[in-house]
Amino acid sequence: MAKSNRAAARADVSPPLRIIPLGGVGEIGKNMYVFEYGDDIVVIDCGLMFPDEEMYGIDLVIPDIAYLKERRANVRAFLITHAHEDHVGALPYVLPEFPGVPVYASTLARGLLGNKIKEHRLRDNPLVALEPGDELRIGPFDVIPFRIGHSIPDAMGIALRTPVGVVVHTGDFKFDHTPVDGKLSDFHTLARLGEEGVICLLSDSTRAENPGYTPSERTVGEAFRGIMEPLDGRVIVATFASNIARVQQVLDAARTFDRKVAVVGRSMEQNTRIASDLGYLRWGPDQLVPKDRLRDVPDGELVIATTGAQGEPMAGLARMANRDHRFVEVTPGDTVIVSASPIPGNEEYVARTIDNLFKVGANVYYHTIKRAHVSGHASQEELKLMLGLTKPKHFIPMHGEFRMQVQHGRLAIETGVAPENVFIIENGQPIEIAADGSARRGAPVAAGYVYVDGLSVGDVGEIVLRDRRALANDGMFMVVVTVDKQT
Repeated sequence: MAKSNRAAARADVSPPLRIIPLGGVGEIGKNMYVFEYGDDIVVIDCGLMFPDEEMYGIDLVIPDIAYLKERRANVRAFLITHAHEDHVGALPYVLPEFPGVPVYASTLARGLLGNKIKEHRLRDNPLVALEPGDELRIGPFDVIPFRIGHSIPDAMGIALRTPVGVVVHTGDFKFDHTPVDGKLSDFHTLARLGEEGVICLLSDSTRAENPGYTPSERTVGEAFRGIMEPLDGRVIVATFASNIARVQQVLDAARTFDRKVAVVGRSMEQNTRIASDLGYLRWGPDQLVPKDRLRDVPDGELVIATTGAQGEPMAGLARMANRDHRFVEVTPGDTVIVSASPIPGNEEYVARTIDNLFKVGANVYYHTIKRAHVSGHASQEELKLMLGLTKPKHFIPMHGEFRMQVQHGRLAIETGVAPENVFIIENGQPIEIAADGSARRGAPVAAGYVYVDGLSVGDVGEIVLRDRRALANDGMFMVVVTVDKQT
């Protein structure tokens, strides 16, 4: 009896596992999740968010890392699920605060990240290999990465075996049974972890409102071929620069009709080069044509892959639509495929770009006309399958706006998670899991927006933005001052 009392007393004093989202809940973007046990912290992902139209002059939004800076000595590692900007884009701004802390990522993510880190002249954070199937120990955490399907190769979920139990972080995922690269999601590891007992699941909520299953990425290639087959003019395909699987589909469809492909747009050119060097992209001999030789290829034998599917004003597609592109001028007879759905908040930019393309005579296939895009995120039946495989005691819906998290929470309850164990939270709200398996909400921590404006990081706050909004609505003012240099 005395022995069991001593064990209970030890359990009472052992620290809880604290799970703290600093970004990525209640919003799409700036994903950053802190896992803290005692004096050890690992961080999964470190992403950015693109500004909305009311954030005048702001280039990027990154998470507020005040909580981590106060515990700088405790941060052991950054673990990266995949190389999309909303999961890695804040690293160049965050890593200088944590010299020497390693960044663990898969092959393609390291390739794309290495380029980004080199551009920002960062040298103090080693990039370390972490591949699906590996297992490593970081402080009190056993890190278990597992392969998952998404719209970029090498996407992973990450399980952490902790002193209070196994926590599974899905990353962005869908269950694609016919992936373009042939690499299937690791159902075996998920089921094994479920049998072992998952104390908490954090799962992607982006499409929690959508019934059924998300179609396979392979269907996009079929759509590309269906559009291209009858055409005798140029084809311009706009997609995300990091969607390597989509670029591969463009190359495959073009090869079907003996078309050459030009890749246009700085970020897409960089990513294509890195992905091909690492063996993630394949094309036929002489299939790629440099952008400065576009005029040498007949229109009916050319496909152009470019950036700007979200209507970003400075990206390739918008500049082509505005006749402001150095290498490509859209003309009547061109066909444009916008291979993406608008991210919430970008609808106006996308609509404006499509309108401008029609004005210059192009024919445009976009999300409401022809599905030349599928999501990289799981729909309801796949989310239920993830819940069924892992059988978590506690559940935190992440990576989604608040309504999406609510819907995901309802799915979890349907699959057997107790309603009191579903935590629908906002950024900065810790969930503390004790050694006895119970969980509760902790005291909130700082987790606001940090604005990147040109070279300044965090110098622009709400007061400056409020003044910019006033100027945008009411005009401008100019101050002229005469200054005596001597006095």
